[in-house]
Amino acid sequence: MKNIAIILASGKGERTGLNKPKQFIKIAGKTVLEHTLTTFEKNDNVDEIIVVSHINYISYIQDMVIKNNYKKISKILAGGSTRQESSYIGINSITAPQAKVLIHDAVRPFVSNDIIDNCLQKLDEYKAVDVAIDSADTLITIDNNNIIKSILKRDFIKRGQTPQAFDLAVIKKAHELANKDHNVDVTDDCGLVLKYNLCDIYVIKGDDFNHKITYPIDIAIADKLFQLRNIYTISQDKKRLKNKVIVVFGASKGIGQAIVELSKRYQAKVYGFSRSSGTDVCNYKEIKSALEHVAKLEGKIDIIINTAGVLRMGQLNTRELEDIYKEININYVGCVNIARLAYDYLQASKGSLIFFTSSSYTRGRALYSIYSSTKAALVNLSQALAEEWEKDSIRVNIINPERTATPMRLKNFGVEPKESLLSPQVVADTTLDTALSDYTGQIIDIKISQRNS
Repeated sequence: MKNIAIILASGKGERTGLNKPKQFIKIAGKTVLEHTLTTFEKNDNVDEIIVVSHINYISYIQDMVIKNNYKKISKILAGGSTRQESSYIGINSITAPQAKVLIHDAVRPFVSNDIIDNCLQKLDEYKAVDVAIDSADTLITIDNNNIIKSILKRDFIKRGQTPQAFDLAVIKKAHELANKDHNVDVTDDCGLVLKYNLCDIYVIKGDDFNHKITYPIDIAIADKLFQLRNIYTISQDKKRLKNKVIVVFGASKGIGQAIVELSKRYQAKVYGFSRSSGTDVCNYKEIKSALEHVAKLEGKIDIIINTAGVLRMGQLNTRELEDIYKEININYVGCVNIARLAYDYLQASKGSLIFFTSSSYTRGRALYSIYSSTKAALVNLSQALAEEWEKDSIRVNIINPERTATPMRLKNFGVEPKESLLSPQVVADTTLDTALSDYTGQIIDIKISQRNS
């Protein structure tokens, strides 16, 4: 039995007030539809994807499939004038006698693999599955004069999301009945199943991040969510590191040193540079010389990683200007230098560039205003470069480890309980997984609870 996802992308996006449907708006370097399709494409349990599109955008989606090398998209269909019609077009195109069907709004690009997997798993017990979250707001009913008639008890009220999942026979029958019925007033596919009382509909827990883009404000929210959304890498076969040429800046200690040591273990050709060895990331000429040296010896560079950084505490108005500029130069300008010089080498090798941020990038921290602001700048730099260089097959990602047992951490915060810190080796392992992955423009989260166990 196949697991088939139908992605509804035929909406006109009139409520956003823009000149194109919302599923084709670019956010975080890709269209909303691309973000959605990529999640289903990469999900191991989804076998096939059917896209139901606005007729004017079919060729655009065909180009999108080629550009992203999507393998699972089997059909791109012209949708109808309503969501119900588009959903039926997708369902009716399935020729298999049996299937599990996921129906998902293209404008929910934050859907998680957990939600998809849970939907499919519950179809082993039920014929229909919905996704919903609790309502944080008080829900009321009103009359025609905007007078409250009742306040609903929230215990049994949920806010529906997608995907919705169905046994193919059930959802096909629901739509066939609806096509003969002139009194249909439902907003989704579960509504049809419920209207005709075809089976029980099980509800699984959704996610507040599974946000739907509907109104102009949703675009701004989605843009921020993409910036803040952290992902975890899938473990890669590190035997693939053999003979890869890797350059690590900030390699003399801490995470950089751990990356060098782990790369050597997998027989990569790794070169480490640091201020102590005569290469300062603030010095453009020294970086240029280091990269030229490696390229001359090896003929290529596959991966460039910068772990160099400093952390200084103090109120902005009391710190010395020289100290402030030094922190900015090491933490931010150094990465700009490396990125600019890395481009030609990574374009030739279709390689990977990796920087490091910290959890403080999401909000400025008192006494660490320069550190937290440079880390926020690095996130924006990395995501912008990922979009600029996507056409050149250069992958740019940023690692966001929790507290890590490095000399810099010890110097600034003293001795802390070992179990409260990540080890540099764990961070190095995830960094190399990221370098080998096909991710780009991502913030890779490394949490103590998930990595030290």
